[in-house]
Parts: sequence; structure tokens; C-alpha cells
Amino acid sequence: MTLCFIEPHDAIRVIAESVGREARRQLLGELVRAWVDAIPEAELETHYVKAVTDLDEHDLSMLAAWHASLEVGQPIANRDFLVGIFSALGENRREALKIAAGFRGEEAFEAGISEEQALETILPHLPREQAAVLAEECLELYLWDRLGSEN
Repeated sequence: MTLCFIEPHDAIRVIAESVGREARRQLLGELVRAWVDAIPEAELETHYVKAVTDLDEHDLSMLAAWHASLEVGQPIANRDFLVGIFSALGENRREALKIAAGFRGEEAFEAGISEEQALETILPHLPREQAAVLAEECLELYLWDRLGSEN
């Protein structure tokens, strides 16, 4: 039996407040990936459309380059193309959303959206089991940050 005194969601918040900027950035990236993993299959496309709609031209080019590696046709750095090809990605649809949402998260981080806002937006949507796995990853980030990363 595991003895736990803090809920995983709260542990993630505490760790996020205790690490440096680079570790927080990585933690938020892990948070976005965990959120995408928790999205029901039927809702993936809706979230992908939202993520792609907010991308700038550079991020659209990067996403198109990733599509090119899958050889699903001649990718175009265009929102309509990227949304239209989404269903053809098959098992790679979740990964495409992780990439697009990650770009959005980076832009928000650079624009000054606080980590707290991101945590408040995403954490409530994570099931406890997934939050527990993420909390373990956060502990690793905490140790990495405290044991000498360049921060």
C-alpha cells in the first residue's frame, strides 16, 4: 500500500512553484502532453483545430515539417491543409496535437502567461492516475533542477 499525504494535482503545483524557469517550462510541456493523453479520441480533432488556429507562420512550418516526416502527402504550412490532413494521421493524431499544443504553450510562456494560469487551466482536466504519473515526472524535474541544471 502506498502512503500519500498530498494529492498528485497539489504536488504538481508545489513542484512548479519550487523550480527554476527552465524546469517550469519543461514541467508545463509535460503537463500539456499529459492533458493531450487524457483527451477522449472523439475530441482530438476539435482540440487540434483550436491549437492550429492559434499558431503563427513559423510554428505552422514546423508542424508541416513534422507531417512531412510521416509521408502523408506534400505538406503545406497552411492551417486548412494541416486541419484537413488530421484524420489521415491515424495513430499519429495524438502526437500531432501534442506538437501543436506544445507550440501554443511555448508562445503563451513567452507572452508571459503565468505557469499558475496554465496549471489552473489544464490540471483539473487530468484524471488522478495521470496526475500521479505526471507528479513522478515533476519530481524528476525537481531533482534535475536542484542538483545543478543551468537555470
